[in-house]
Amino acid sequence: MSSDFQVTFDTSDPHRVARFWAEALHYEKEDHTALVAQLLAQGRIPDQATTEVDGGRQFAGVSACRDPQGARPRLFFQRVPEGKVVKNRVHLDIHVGKDHIDEEVARLVGLGATPAWESNTGGRCVTMRDVEENEFCVE
Repeated sequence: MSSDFQVTFDTSDPHRVARFWAEALHYEKEDHTALVAQLLAQGRIPDQATTEVDGGRQFAGVSACRDPQGARPRLFFQRVPEGKVVKNRVHLDIHVGKDHIDEEVARLVGLGATPAWESNTGGRCVTMRDVEENEFCVE
């Protein structure tokens, strides 16, 4: 039996982080404007549970992005009150191949990521931080 899954990130700004990861992974940021409008019209959520972002009313505390081909896991971002204080226990590895690491690192820096350190034990790996300091690797 196989299981489908999503990866969930705790964040202070779910829409900003979802935009970063959508661009980083060539995903699409999900547009929840129609669902939010329906829930507001039905009185099922209060207006303060929403925010104007990306050209429409979205959920204030959550966002998501997905692989347009549906082959890779969905990423879900939820607002939490506390900031990141230690190294994350789970991280994403972006596999681009040894000949493309430098160009991918440069592209991700352009999206707001920062390089943290580099290692070369069994293959080159650049550890980076996303827009909220979550570590991830480019290999």
